[in-house]
Amino acid sequence: MSEGWPGRATGQGTDMMDRRGIIVGLGGLALLAGCMTPPPEPPRIAALDYAARRDGGHTVPAIPIDQIPDWLHRQVVPYETEAAPGDIVIHSENGLLHLVLEDGFALRYGIGVGREGLGWTGEAEIYRTARWPRWTPTPAMIRRDPGLERWADGQDGGPRNPLGARALYLRTLATGADEGIRIHGTPEWRSIGRRASSGCFRMLQHDVIDLHGRVGRGTRVSVI
Repeated sequence: MSEGWPGRATGQGTDMMDRRGIIVGLGGLALLAGCMTPPPEPPRIAALDYAARRDGGHTVPAIPIDQIPDWLHRQVVPYETEAAPGDIVIHSENGLLHLVLEDGFALRYGIGVGREGLGWTGEAEIYRTARWPRWTPTPAMIRRDPGLERWADGQDGGPRNPLGARALYLRTLATGADEGIRIHGTPEWRSIGRRASSGCFRMLQHDVIDLHGRVGRGTRVSVI
């Protein structure tokens, strides 16, 4: 008589018990599977068209989105954060802005950030929004670039305006003051993903129009 595996008996009766155990086990797994909650699906958000468009009496030029790295494109991504849905979280080092959504997801945008020494981190809130905002360089900007002196009295909104099609004005929670920090569009799409600004956060024109439509005054902004 041949020996079985150690700790396991042989014979028809034991085989029948094994089969019954398997059936019961499979039934238990089926019940367990029925009780498990499937993971949430990412929200469906319509794709953006980066073609030229008319907006507020101006033409937003087309953006060659295929020339921009995929990771900087607007997209829904899994995102773990303590921030509440509707909040904005900016990762300056990565050049990414996240609009927090429900169920562990975020709508992510590529951004341009402040040049070395001009960045800012902290907590803020949006206190004002504007379409095709007027731009006035600060005295510090003019000192760094004297050519901006011609705009010392301001530049009207338009496709060549450095603030682009939309601007979200921030005030810091630490001081309650506007310290010149903005989330805004830019006509310089090649600056997205780079350290190129004077401390603000740049977005593609089409992206900032999209974000502007999803947030408002009082939106919390964390810059880390």
